[in-house]
Amino acid sequence: MKKISCKLIIIAIIFSVASGACEKSYLEKGPLGSTNISTLSTKAGVDGLLIGAYAQLEKGGWPTGMWIFGGVASDDAHTGTEAGALQPIPAFESYTSDASLYPLNDKWRSLYNGVQRANDVLRVLPKVSADKITAVESTQLKAEARFLRAVYHFTAAMIWRNVPYIDETISFENENYNVSNKESIWPHIEADFQFAADSLTPIKPDAGRANNWAAKCFLVKAYMFQHKFAEAKPLLEDIITNGETANGKKYALCEKYEDNFDPAQRNNSESVFAAQMSVNDGANGANGNTKNGIGFSGPFGGPIPTYGFYQPSFSLVNSFKTDPVMGLPLINNFNDFDIKNDQNISSSDPFVPYSGTVDSRLDWTVGRRGIPYLDWGINPGMNWVRQQILAGPYLNVKGICPQSEPQFQQTYNKAVNDVYIRFADVLLWAAEVEVEIGSLSKAEMYVNLIRARAADPQGWVHTYIDPSNPLGGFTNIPAANYKVGLYSGQFTQNGQDFAREAVRFERKIELAMECHRFFDLQRYDNNTGYMADVLNAYILHETTIPGYDFTYMNGAKFTKGKSEFFPIPQAQIDLSTTKDGPTLVQNPGYGK
Repeated sequence: MKKISCKLIIIAIIFSVASGACEKSYLEKGPLGSTNISTLSTKAGVDGLLIGAYAQLEKGGWPTGMWIFGGVASDDAHTGTEAGALQPIPAFESYTSDASLYPLNDKWRSLYNGVQRANDVLRVLPKVSADKITAVESTQLKAEARFLRAVYHFTAAMIWRNVPYIDETISFENENYNVSNKESIWPHIEADFQFAADSLTPIKPDAGRANNWAAKCFLVKAYMFQHKFAEAKPLLEDIITNGETANGKKYALCEKYEDNFDPAQRNNSESVFAAQMSVNDGANGANGNTKNGIGFSGPFGGPIPTYGFYQPSFSLVNSFKTDPVMGLPLINNFNDFDIKNDQNISSSDPFVPYSGTVDSRLDWTVGRRGIPYLDWGINPGMNWVRQQILAGPYLNVKGICPQSEPQFQQTYNKAVNDVYIRFADVLLWAAEVEVEIGSLSKAEMYVNLIRARAADPQGWVHTYIDPSNPLGGFTNIPAANYKVGLYSGQFTQNGQDFAREAVRFERKIELAMECHRFFDLQRYDNNTGYMADVLNAYILHETTIPGYDFTYMNGAKFTKGKSEFFPIPQAQIDLSTTKDGPTLVQNPGYGK
C-alpha cells in the first residue's frame, strides 16, 4: 500500500485556506477566488485539500504534542530535562497551568486548523461537476473529511471539554463565526463518525486513510467518553469479530508487543488508525514524528540524538511489578516500595538492577539501567539522562528507532507512525464495557488476550550475545525477571469493583507512555473525584522519593472539578468577543 503522497500534501497546504479556527484573521480572508475554485473543483483538487486535512494530524512539534497533555499531565511521566529548559511545560505537570500559556493556544489553533481544512473539502466538493467525479468518489471524500473533522473536535473536547463545533457553514462571509461553546458537541462528533462509518469502504488505496472500521472504532471511543456502554457493546463485538485495517488485514494483536513501536512494522494488524510519518524523504525531517515526544525523548547523552524529555515516572515503573507467584499486577499496592533504580548513582559506580518479578512490557516501555536499550547497548544510567536529579533515572523506549534501522531516523525526527487507536485499545474497551453492563468472565477473557502476549517469552527483552556489540543479536536469556500470569476467575470471584480496577490497570501498563493516561483517568472520573484521588496520590509518592528534587512538581495539587480539563486559551476567548461579550466561556476554576 502506498502512502499519501508528500507532493499532494504540499499542494493541499498551498491551496488550503485554513488557518486558526474562530479567528477573525482567518475568516477575513474571504471566500476562495474563482481561479482557485476552478483549480480545485476536480477530483484531484479536492483530494489535495483532503490530504492537507490529513497532514494536520502530524502538525505541531513540541508545543502542541499530546505527550504534554496526555502524558506529562498524568502519572505516566515527568517533563524531563533541566529546570527552566522547557517552559511552560512544568505547569502542566504541577496542575498550575493558566489560560495564558502558549501551548494551549498553539494546540487550539492546530486542532481548529485541522477542522477548517476538513471543512474546506466539504465546501469545495459540491462545486465539482458530475463529469469530474463519480458519486462514489464524492461520498468517500466527504466521509473522510467528516471523519477528520470529528477527530479534531474529539481531541479538543478531551482537552477542554467545552469547545465550539465548527462545520462548513461557519464563515466570516456568513457572519456566524463567533460560535459559542455552551452546547455539547458530542452529538455532532457522533454524527460525523456515524456518517463515516456508514459511508467509507473497508479497503483504501493509500496507507493512512481512514476506512469504515476506523470510523466505527472512533465512534466507540466517543461512546466510551460519554459512558454510553450499551451503545458501544454491539459495535465492539462487530469490530472484534469482523474489523480490518485499511490495507485489508484482520484486526489482531501483533505477535510481539514491540512490533507496535517499530517503524519497520508500521500499519500492522493492530494499527486501527495512524498518522503516517516518514524521514529521509527530501522534506528535511518535516514529515517525521516529534509531536508526541518520540523525537524529544530517549537518551540525551547516549548514541541517539534526542533532547531527553518525557521521562517515565517512578510510579509508572512501579506499576509493572507483578506477584512473584501468580504473575498478576499489584493493583492496590504497586507503590508500596520502589523498584530498585540508580537515582543519584553515577554511571561509573556499580549497580545491580531490580531482581523482583516484573511485567515484560516494562522494558519495551522504560529504559532502565543495566537493561538492553533496544539494540543501542546496555543502558548505563546517569550518563544517558539529561539531568537525573530533576526528572528521575528512566528513559522512554516506545517510538525510539532501533540502531539497525537508520532509514527510519533523521536527527530528532522518527518515521514512527502516530497511532491514535490500536486493537489493544478496542479489546480493553470491550473489557470495560463487559464490566459495566455485561459479563465479568468475558471482561477477564479480553484482558487475558492482552496479557497472554506479554506472557510469551518470545516477545521479551533478552540479553545481548555480546554486550560490547549490541548489533550482534540477542540470546534467549531474559534481560530481567519477567513473570506475567493470566487471570483465572478472579474477576467473578472478587466482583465488579475489582474487575473494573483490573481493566483500568491493564490499560495503564499496556498503553503506558502513549499519551492516553490523562484522558483515561478523565473519563473514568465521571464527577466522582476518582481522577483527583489517583493523581494526588501520585504527587505524594513522587515528591517523597529520596534523592529526587521534584522541582517540576513543586506546589502540585490536582483540584477536583477543575484540573480534569485544561483552561481555554485566553487569546481565543478574546477573539470571540462581540458587543455582548465573549462567546467562549472559560472552564470552571480558571477565572472568567
